[in-house]
Amino acid sequence: MLTEMVIDGLDVPEDGSARDSAADLLVRVAGGDQRAFAELYDLLSPRVFALILRVLVNRSQSEEVLQEVFLEIWQSAARFAPNRGQGRSWILTIAHRRAVDRVRASQSSTDRDVRVGVRDHADARNVVEEAVEDRLEGSRVVTALSGLPEAQQEALILAYYGGYSQSEIAAMIGAPLGTVKTRMRDGLTRLRSELGVST
Repeated sequence: MLTEMVIDGLDVPEDGSARDSAADLLVRVAGGDQRAFAELYDLLSPRVFALILRVLVNRSQSEEVLQEVFLEIWQSAARFAPNRGQGRSWILTIAHRRAVDRVRASQSSTDRDVRVGVRDHADARNVVEEAVEDRLEGSRVVTALSGLPEAQQEALILAYYGGYSQSEIAAMIGAPLGTVKTRMRDGLTRLRSELGVST
């Protein structure tokens, strides 16, 4: 039900020629239009929150990062260039970066705790070790992802963190569906190679 509501609420364009309502709103936000900002928040906050939650897993941290993302959008909307990409992609990229930054900050904190020896019981030690391993693996994926060409990176972020289908991505970025599929396939191949994962 939520997934349908989120997708319906985003009014995903049918083809590449459809207007990018997020970009239109960002241009107005850059001019200080508070009503446009409220519309932008209503339009994209469910999708942005879902992306952040997928990265962080923790709901309260995800809510904090959501607020940070929209504060950054309000402050930096003037940096958005409509001729260089879709508004949704720009916002989801900001959200993904903020979420990754939070993961890295949490990782640093966990690493400090582990070094200091904050592990009293064997069970607690196992939980911390598993959390550290998961976060290290997540960091490896983020690092490998950032090494991909921008087009492949954008397609994979929109698909796996944004939850968009290949058709939706094609419509959002104004590229043929076959191009999106190729970018995703090539990007995944490079990621597997970087991470040493056999196919």
